[in-house]
Amino acid sequence: MSVFFRNITESVLSQRKLEAANARLREQSELLDKAQDAIFLQDMDSKVLYWNMGAERLFGWTSAEVVGRYVGDIFFQSRAEVKRAFSAVVQDGECAIELPKRHKNGRALVVESRCTLLRHDNGNPRSILAINTDITDRKAADARIQNLAFYDVLTGLPNRVFLQERLESALEADPHQESSGAILLIDLDDFKTLNDTSGHHIGDLLLQEVAERLTSSVRKSDCVARFGGDEFVVILNGLSADADKAAGDAKMVGEGILHACRQPYLLENYEYEGTTSIGVTLFKVRQDSADDLLKRADLAMYRAKAQGRDELCFFDPAMEISVASRAALLADLKRALQNREFELHYQPQVDSSGRVMGAEALLRWRDARRGMVPPDEFIPLAESAGLIVDLGSWVLETACSQLAAWARQPEFEDQCLSVNVSMRQFLDSHFVQLVEKVLRESGVNPHRLKLEITESFMMERANETIAKMTALKAYGLGFSMDDFGTGFSSLSQLKRLPLDELKIDKSFIHDVLNGAKDASIVGTIITLGQSLNLTVIAEGVETEEQRQFLETHGCYAYQGFLFSPALSVSRYEAFVEENRWLKQQGVA
Repeated sequence: MSVFFRNITESVLSQRKLEAANARLREQSELLDKAQDAIFLQDMDSKVLYWNMGAERLFGWTSAEVVGRYVGDIFFQSRAEVKRAFSAVVQDGECAIELPKRHKNGRALVVESRCTLLRHDNGNPRSILAINTDITDRKAADARIQNLAFYDVLTGLPNRVFLQERLESALEADPHQESSGAILLIDLDDFKTLNDTSGHHIGDLLLQEVAERLTSSVRKSDCVARFGGDEFVVILNGLSADADKAAGDAKMVGEGILHACRQPYLLENYEYEGTTSIGVTLFKVRQDSADDLLKRADLAMYRAKAQGRDELCFFDPAMEISVASRAALLADLKRALQNREFELHYQPQVDSSGRVMGAEALLRWRDARRGMVPPDEFIPLAESAGLIVDLGSWVLETACSQLAAWARQPEFEDQCLSVNVSMRQFLDSHFVQLVEKVLRESGVNPHRLKLEITESFMMERANETIAKMTALKAYGLGFSMDDFGTGFSSLSQLKRLPLDELKIDKSFIHDVLNGAKDASIVGTIITLGQSLNLTVIAEGVETEEQRQFLETHGCYAYQGFLFSPALSVSRYEAFVEENRWLKQQGVA
């Protein structure tokens, strides 16, 4: 019997080491599978060696499907893209980059990829460990935030912030470049009227349509932005260094925009025709600030509005002087309102016998430095600056106080007074309460007070206007429609208003003897007033021939320089007393 012995100690130890190593690998693999991130290992030929459960969850591929495959095929990446990432890891030993990848089903993903180069004991590259974190939702959220920060939600155009950055970038370009640029500030005419009459959703549709028309009217290299509200801005880059040529090109683009925006809009089932007003200013690199340029374009746009709208106007330095003068006048006007530095003058209104029936109260401002400021300078300014409500309240209070004072004097107790009311003042939510308070506190006879409104009242919130007029009529006040014939009244609207008087505008009276059209208009207004049982008074009567024409056609009340200009209260009282004395003496 032979016995053989073989030493297997080393073999057993090796087996035990292998089993221990495999156990460690299994343990490591289990730990890696519990990780939320996608972790995989690729060899130096970019083929997958290891693929954890996180990678399966993120990319949709199982380990069995990808091990041994080229990573670019798995992620739908180009070989050039894979090669760039691979080279970066090999060169630096590690890298962290954001990469676009694809799910197994083709869905786009964005991952943050952190890669580490693993080496053999001899230092040669062995494999690359990649840890991928899904940042698709975060990137989408960042994109949404970016979009909200720099783009207008309604139109999809760049917003004011983006525009400012784009303009500043254009101004900071290479100062040696020979080109110039232009800014076009575009404002929609009468947009508020559309919003108020048809609803904001129709206004939004118009803004979207205008945005499309503007975009199609310029080059792709130009910038179209929504500046805010109904204002848009176009930045034209790369115009000629020659100012005349650049202005010509900017004008051509602007006129194209005017034409495009004149075309009818179909907004749901509503057809709308609108226009725009455009202000233009040219610029060169590093010469002006973005804010200054936008202000200049804004000034030019308002000049286009003043010229009748549907116009294009270039900035002129004289506009800035005008704005500075306006700002100084506004500051003085605010001070005058605070200190009550105004006066009321009274222009007599007489009947066909020459008797003074009453007067129209006219606001005057006598400034210590400027002297007498013309009403057509400061009243529109008060309107635009939002001061007209307070100013109108002062006029109403002062007029009623004067009317009450006359009522206490037998020689003036029969006087009536007309007071102009602006649309903004009349539509103020507290106007009816204000009038009631002034009537109560002054103790004036409401039947001696007449409020003058214009035809434009019928264009703005007609139902509210009629309701307020009716409420005020209940107190005994009268209403006169001022400047009649210059607006766009319709007979159907006119007959709804609780009026007492029509006032023929002085522009018709001026040429009533020389112009057949004006004579016809005046005759028609008189006939209309008679048919509606309204008193008709003509303003701006300057000659006896004009008065006789009016009387012949049935108008028996007048106001104008033929009788008297507007007078201070003391001179008006003297005028009334003189008129009464002359009547008594049979001279007048």
